[in-house]
Amino acid sequence: MSNGQWYPPEWPARIRALASGELTAVTPRRAATVMLLRDEKPGDGGARGDGVPADGTTGTTGATGLAVHMLRRRTSMAFAGGAYAYPGGGVDPRDDDHLVRWAGPSLETWAGRLGVGTLAEAQAVVCAAVRETYEEAGVLLAGPTADTVVSDTTGADWEADREALVARELSFAGFLDRRGLVLRSDLLAAWARWITPAFEPRRYDTWFFVAALPEGQRTRNASTEADRAVWIRPGDAADGYDRGELLMMPPTVATLRALRPYGTAAEALKGADSQELAPVLAEARMEGDELVLSWPGREEFTKHVPTGGGS
Repeated sequence: MSNGQWYPPEWPARIRALASGELTAVTPRRAATVMLLRDEKPGDGGARGDGVPADGTTGTTGATGLAVHMLRRRTSMAFAGGAYAYPGGGVDPRDDDHLVRWAGPSLETWAGRLGVGTLAEAQAVVCAAVRETYEEAGVLLAGPTADTVVSDTTGADWEADREALVARELSFAGFLDRRGLVLRSDLLAAWARWITPAFEPRRYDTWFFVAALPEGQRTRNASTEADRAVWIRPGDAADGYDRGELLMMPPTVATLRALRPYGTAAEALKGADSQELAPVLAEARMEGDELVLSWPGREEFTKHVPTGGGS
């Protein structure tokens, strides 16, 4: 392949099956993912030739700029194995719990920005973003008051709560209540929305958010689905994809490219309001003897597949 676009070999057969009526599309599960950002300082780390940090901390050498936290999914994963992505996951049915302690923009404001019909749906998506970031990266966008944020989430008691959240033994509302914390929705900004193609058996309607790493907190790979975690500049990650060295899905590459112009986390958060949140959904069509897979408005991801199969 000329770049690092994740493209499963079974997709052409699935697309044909969907077109012929042999395959029925499943309803996408709502999900959220967070692009954690931080401002790099000289000496924060070094980069390898493949664009991935040698020490897992940064993709720059002696340079300043914006860095994003990414996870590499284990190759054993059925969906996007080996691909680089951001912390995230599906909405927990309890994420719309009316007991969630809340700070920041109102649920009415969030519902309008996310394009959902109810306040409960808005809360569920934002809660999923904050919860999954804590579950997979150990970073918590919450604080004791509406204008504070926790500075340390390490220790056996924090880890016990995190594991209980992962196991769904504890709801996020219960977690916040237990610790006397409020969710800081003002630390998040919605960036994009992508929906998994209709021919995929695992489908997600995913909102992408940006958030700055809170002062005092550190990321770590707490996900059982990832084999490494890195800090890397968006441009370096996109360049690694372009060279075919870093495997990624189209939403990941598109959001990295959109982050590239921003020099700091504050600039990116401010620029989030100008990002389009209309859902991006892949389309498949026949052109002569070729099956064409495309993402509207994202021409770089278009795939032309011979009808005889292959990728």
